[in-house]
Amino acid sequence: MTGTDLSNHIFWLSSRALGVTALVLVSLSVGLGLALASKLVRGPGVPARVKRLHEATALTALVAIAAHGLALLGDNYLRPSLGDLVLPFAMGEQPVWTGIGIIGGWLAAILGLSFYVRRWFGPGLWRKAHRFTFVVWLLAVAHTLGSGTDAGSGWLQLILALTALPVVFLATMRFLPRERRQPRVPRVAHEEVLS
Repeated sequence: MTGTDLSNHIFWLSSRALGVTALVLVSLSVGLGLALASKLVRGPGVPARVKRLHEATALTALVAIAAHGLALLGDNYLRPSLGDLVLPFAMGEQPVWTGIGIIGGWLAAILGLSFYVRRWFGPGLWRKAHRFTFVVWLLAVAHTLGSGTDAGSGWLQLILALTALPVVFLATMRFLPRERRQPRVPRVAHEEVLS
């Protein structure tokens, strides 16, 4: 790629890099949240440190999501308007997949930033709503696979596999009924033990 070619594609390349960064950060944040919710993180002071890391990755992911979209404003091929970037299904290029990404971005912002106002509607309701961050992750994966021109490339599939496997495992641990997570130990009636 020559210098002129690079300057023509710098916004597209920046947007792709920021999108992949956002996907990795969303995956990490969702994974940390699932580990915390499943009580898999234990030890003195460990949950508090993981909570801080979870919050930091969520906020950084929001910045990367916004930068991912805003970088497209300079793209010479797509030439999206601001409306195309904030309204789902408005963009002419890959409207379904970009729309899914925009919905995921808005949902990430709402669920992520709701942490700071959770006292207004109660921690219990906030925790129930916050479970939908897994949907944000699913939307991010769908957007990456559907709208990315490099969705079939080995490097992106490797990133998806490395981020998806832990999230899927932790989601399974979180959403399976508690009795199915741990092997059952047969109970012996008190009378049988005495005889």
